[in-house]
Amino acid sequence: MKFFADTADIADIRDLAETGLIDGVTTNPSLIHKSGRDFIEVTREICGIVDGPVSAEVVALDHETMMKEAEKLRKIADNVCIKVPLTLDGLKTCRALTDDGTMVNVTLCFSANQALLAAKAGATFVSPFVGRHDDNGFDGMQLISDIRLIYDNYDFETEILVASVRHATHVLEAAKIGADVMTAPPKVIRGLVNHVLTDKGIEGFLKDWDSSGQSIL
Repeated sequence: MKFFADTADIADIRDLAETGLIDGVTTNPSLIHKSGRDFIEVTREICGIVDGPVSAEVVALDHETMMKEAEKLRKIADNVCIKVPLTLDGLKTCRALTDDGTMVNVTLCFSANQALLAAKAGATFVSPFVGRHDDNGFDGMQLISDIRLIYDNYDFETEILVASVRHATHVLEAAKIGADVMTAPPKVIRGLVNHVLTDKGIEGFLKDWDSSGQSIL
């Protein structure tokens, strides 16, 4: 499963990129606003840090303006992935862009039927929001499972990009289901390494090593 960082924080992206653990980045208007920086400028910088897809979201709601915004965004770098909302105009834009060879991430997916439409529109990625789904009394992971089944039934090439990931269990369950990608805040990605028994094991090894009086260097 590929890991994308869901952030517009350059320091976090650079740090995670150096670990070799992330394969791309997702941004949205809220994350860009939080960064306090110019949208085009920060997107260009992110594209220079990671080799994989960097999702940059249009803000228009009509197809014609979405296409104009997408045209400007995809000129930023070759690895820009245009993010569009899961609406009829968004799907129309998705088809036009993918037919032209542009990566497209169809976002704000909350049903398997919506994911089916995204795949039929040729989306590179579809982003079901599991955390928000859970927040509203639904089962986010059941949504991922349903999408996986439908995509496998018809050999759709659209990749399932699990979004709104809140914790390590979301990552684990998405991987078990067979999601293609998950995007999460840097804090969640870093937290995957934590385990109390790992900490205890390191503590014990270091204690014994100190007692040996030896040094590797």
